Amino acid sequence: MILSNQSIKRKLVDQELKIAPITETQFQPASVDLRLGNHFLAIDETSVPYLSLEKSFEYKEFYEDKILIPPHGFILGTTLEWINLPNNVTAFVEGRSSIGRLGLFIQNAGWVDPGFEGNITLELYNANQVPIELTSGRRICQLVFAELDQEGPTYSGKYMGQDKAVQSRIYSDEECVNQYLPGKLFKEFD
Repeated sequence: MILSNQSIKRKLVDQELKIAPITETQFQPASVDLRLGNHFLAIDETSVPYLSLEKSFEYKEFYEDKILIPPHGFILGTTLEWINLPNNVTAFVEGRSSIGRLGLFIQNAGWVDPGFEGNITLELYNANQVPIELTSGRRICQLVFAELDQEGPTYSGKYMGQDKAVQSRIYSDEECVNQYLPGKLFKEFD
């Protein structure tokens, strides 16, 4: 079930859900707008001949209050807000329609697991032939919350507690770390 404005506010008041800092203007009928932070990462394209899922590579890190994303450029940004989800709520990161209409694609992987705590890293891609200027503090995306049918385990993945834009850590996936070991089979419920 998608949470309504009233349910989101109730969970915030009861401290079941945490979003900070937050203002009244960020609340929508069934979501909360999140603002752009000022920390960014861009892949250092001069450091490797190609990107691999099995290896780490270099990023250029920068702090800016205003940035230009070049045509067909890709950068990682972060939300200004720190969130903490309870174990019975998940969230979807969605781009704001008004920003999508400018050709800025936000979040290619927009799922936030139950129990996650931290700032959300945003994948930002400019689909235009001209640069797009972005300003920190501006509402850029929204979180849509859904309640689980039952409480799940707390997220304990590789992005837990991130406090700024965080690079891909795909190289630490089980397939890369244990690439020659067979995976565990899923067993049916008794």
